[in-house]
Amino acid sequence: MDGGMVASTQALVRFVGVQKTYDGEHLVVKNLDLDIRKGEFLTLLGPSGSGKTTTLMMLAGFEVPTHGEIFLADRPIKNMPPHKRDIGMVFQNYALFPHLTIEENVAFPLTVRKTPKAEIKDRVQAALRMIKLENLAHRRPGQLSGGQQQRVALARALVFNPQLVLMDEPLGALDKRLREHMQLEIKHLHETMGITVVYVTHDQSEALTMSDRIAVFNDGIVQQIDRPDALYERPVNSFVANFIGENNVLHGSVENIEQGYCRVALAAGGSVVAQAVNVAGSGAATALSIRPERISILMDGEATDSPNRLPATVQDTIYLGDHALAILQVAGNGEFMVKLPPGAHAALGHGQAVSITFRPEDCRALDPV
Repeated sequence: MDGGMVASTQALVRFVGVQKTYDGEHLVVKNLDLDIRKGEFLTLLGPSGSGKTTTLMMLAGFEVPTHGEIFLADRPIKNMPPHKRDIGMVFQNYALFPHLTIEENVAFPLTVRKTPKAEIKDRVQAALRMIKLENLAHRRPGQLSGGQQQRVALARALVFNPQLVLMDEPLGALDKRLREHMQLEIKHLHETMGITVVYVTHDQSEALTMSDRIAVFNDGIVQQIDRPDALYERPVNSFVANFIGENNVLHGSVENIEQGYCRVALAAGGSVVAQAVNVAGSGAATALSIRPERISILMDGEATDSPNRLPATVQDTIYLGDHALAILQVAGNGEFMVKLPPGAHAALGHGQAVSITFRPEDCRALDPV
């Protein structure tokens, strides 16, 4: 099947009703239904213990689902051994063989597949050129930097042209600058080779930078799966709103709901109008989510045409180069953040009384936390 549109919606991997428990009581992964599209870069993101790594390990074949089935290219693979799955793997610890040269490490997946020698040579050279390490082919892993070792692990995972590459926190051991460089390098390889990548991380900025889609895990359940911008702008619940990016939370109860919006009486007094995204109904508790860059600060007597205006007290200001942050006390939240243009914080002083305003469409009424 060719044609970009067809390929992009075709599921290469399907998890159907997958559960995993190690002790027979506590489910690490709960009823997982997940489609991974052919050619996409999907990141499994979540805190430690959320089930993302267990999901990856079940796909790799190192763990077996307790219930449910996993399909790879429409074939059930639950009982298929890892080496028969045609899947490349990249781990955080590189897992290179210390006694083999770089060349031999990259050749290993081809050797075990009994690929002809001449073909192995050509493929390994091409893979080393791809990661720009052809001049270090005869060195051993111990003679390479962390970043170089990770590139070798990447070449080894890609050399046999797998239909799927799994990466488990592959950049976790690298320093910030090198990690950011490698993020772009992996993304570039994904785009040029057209492979399907499933990537596990707990680093939200890494997930936002690299992914076509992100599946946010918590407590063994996918909370939301969507494009990075949609996860940030349109979180479906409070966990996703608080896990992705900076977020302000105000607590209150729903007074009424009308045409997709609701009026919320704040616990600390006052009321605001918000999008009714995930609320149980009138009288129910809710947590409001508002991003720091969607809020304006009003000085004495400044007007707003928004129905949302709340008194605030300046706690602190922080200059961050390309922007500044004001930390305010708003409706019982003493760490309410407002993102400002650089220099705008100079007009604000500790203890100063101001007002804040934001549009109803920039405020999401979600489940209480």
